[in-house]
Amino acid sequence: MRHFALPTLFLLLMSISGSSVAASVESLVWGKTPAGEEVKLFKLRNAKGMEAKITNWGAYIVSLKVADKSGKVADVALGFDTLEGYLGKNPFFGCIAGRYANRIGHAVFKLDGVEYKVTANSGKHQLHGGAAGFDKKLWSAKEMPNGVALSYTSPDGEEGYPGTLKCIVTYTLTESNGLQIEYQATTDKPTVLNLTNHCYFNLAGEGSGDILGHELTIPTDQITATDDDLIPTGEIVSIKGTPLDFTMPHTIGERIGADFKPLVQGIGYDHNYVLSGSGMKLAATVKDPASGRVMTVRTTEPGVQLYTGNHLNGVPGKGGHIYAKRHGFCLETQHYPDSPNHPSFPSVILRPGETFLSTTIYQFSAE
Repeated sequence: MRHFALPTLFLLLMSISGSSVAASVESLVWGKTPAGEEVKLFKLRNAKGMEAKITNWGAYIVSLKVADKSGKVADVALGFDTLEGYLGKNPFFGCIAGRYANRIGHAVFKLDGVEYKVTANSGKHQLHGGAAGFDKKLWSAKEMPNGVALSYTSPDGEEGYPGTLKCIVTYTLTESNGLQIEYQATTDKPTVLNLTNHCYFNLAGEGSGDILGHELTIPTDQITATDDDLIPTGEIVSIKGTPLDFTMPHTIGERIGADFKPLVQGIGYDHNYVLSGSGMKLAATVKDPASGRVMTVRTTEPGVQLYTGNHLNGVPGKGGHIYAKRHGFCLETQHYPDSPNHPSFPSVILRPGETFLSTTIYQFSAE
C-alpha cells in the first residue's frame, strides 16, 4: 500500500494541477436518514462554472456539471434528484466504496496468520465493503475553502474487518476543471483497505442514452485475470491486441460484444487494468465525440477498474430518466480486487502508525 508524507503529496498535487485551487462552497440540509440524522448537500463551483454536488451520506458525488465544446453545460454523473434514491438500494452511483472496494473472494482473507470472515453480499463473495459499507454511512463534514472534507470512523469488527479505521475523503475543484479526491486513513490494528469512488459517467450528459460511442484510452496492456465470478486468479496477463486493449483509442462499443472470455465473464467490461509507474500517473482518457467533452483520470493508485454499467436495468434516475444497460461507465481507481488473498499484488495492509494517502483527479475539458 502506497504512503506519502503529507508535504510531499501536497507539492505533487500542486505540480500536477498547474494552478492554485479556488472554488466557492455552499451547503444546505438535504434531508434526514431513517434514523433522523441530518444529511447535507454541498455545492462546489469554480470560476469557470464547473459544479460538483457532494453529500455526506455515503460521500456520494450527486452531480457533476461541465461544459461541452459549445459551452453547453450538462450533468455527466448518473444519480438521483433526491436523498431518498441514495438511501435505498442503488448501483453505488458515485459513492465512496469501502472498507474494501471491489471484490474479496469467498468473503475471507488472512492477515498476520489470522483468518477474517467478512460479510458476503455478492453470492459467496464480498463486494464494495459488504452489506452496509461506507456507501451506507453518514460521514461528518467540514467545509474547506475549495471543497469539503468528509470523515468516517469504521469501528473494529464492522462487516468483519479488524481495527478501528479513521477515514477522511476530501473533494475539491481546481481552477482547471479537475475534481480532486484525496483519501486518508489510519488504524489502531492491522487491517486491509481499498477505497475508491464509484461514479458512473456519461460525457454526453446523464440520461442521454448509452456510452458505447465514447472513445476510451487506457495506457496499459495488462489486467488482473479473473474466474467466472470475476475474482482474480492471481495472474497478471497481457491483453495486447485483444478486445480489452485500449492502449490506442477505441469506442467502448466497438468490441464489447466480442466472443472473448473476459468479456463474456463480465457481460462487458468489468476489469482491473494494471497501471505502471509510481506516484501520480495517467489512468485513462475518455472523449464523447458529439459533445467534445474529454475526461482524463490521473491517480496514485496501481489499478483502475473499467465498468460499463452492464447490470443497469432500468433504474429511475434524475429528471425522470431511466438508466438502462451501459448508460454509464466507471473508472474506479484502486488497488487490485481480492489483494488480501494474493501476496504478489501490491499490499493493501495498513498498520498502526501508518497513514494511507491516495489521490485521484478527474480532469474535464472540451475539444
